[in-house]
Amino acid sequence: MQGIGTIVNVGAIVAGTGIGLLFGRLIPARVRATAMSAIGLSVLGVGLQMALDPRVDATKLAQAAAGPFHPNPLVVIGGLVVGGIAGELLQLELRLERFGAWMQSLARRVPATAVPSAPQGHDLVEGFVTASLLYCVGAMAVIGAIQDAAGQPDVLFVKALLDGVTSIVLASTLGAGVALSVLPLAAYQGGITAAASGVAAYLTVPVLATLTSAGGLLIAAIGLDLTGIKRLPVGNLLPGVFVAAVLAYVVP
Repeated sequence: MQGIGTIVNVGAIVAGTGIGLLFGRLIPARVRATAMSAIGLSVLGVGLQMALDPRVDATKLAQAAAGPFHPNPLVVIGGLVVGGIAGELLQLELRLERFGAWMQSLARRVPATAVPSAPQGHDLVEGFVTASLLYCVGAMAVIGAIQDAAGQPDVLFVKALLDGVTSIVLASTLGAGVALSVLPLAAYQGGITAAASGVAAYLTVPVLATLTSAGGLLIAAIGLDLTGIKRLPVGNLLPGVFVAAVLAYVVP
């Protein structure tokens, strides 16, 4: 069944968010802080691994394909710079935050429930933006969605497990906004799966390796933010991943 991987991924995030909200008050603040630091470091490590060694992700789709696995660094850098400038001009991160704020205004119209709220200092916008970027950025979502179209959802099942566990800690720290990340996730992965039959021919190994490397850098940036080391405009840099992929297809 096409799309089952994304459906499971969405369910895992919703379930993890529910667990985090219901039992988040039982988790001491110092434990949440340590857990967030651990997740941030893990995300940073995964991102760096993807950026420096994209072969693991690329070979999931094309195990026997010929061609270089390591992307051209100039293509990755050029794509991120050009895409980042475009994202800054379009103010993508600001638009993401405004969308989250709009969702927050809708949530305020819902009568209060017994579900515990997020800790003081965090709101729906932060949870939505952080979780959306964390779950959507990266070649694992792209490759998994393409494989899902071929009836092989294994990659997305693994991603669902990772996202579900992460959402428990994120929800206990950032609140219910984490659950809203399933909206862009479903649109992103579902859209790729729906269009995979026409796009798959262009996703060569060099393109996938470039997607993995550029996406890994953005994931590493998210890790820096989660650990509190440095906040980067990851939302504005998102177009850079796709610009780099196009350059990888055009440049020999």
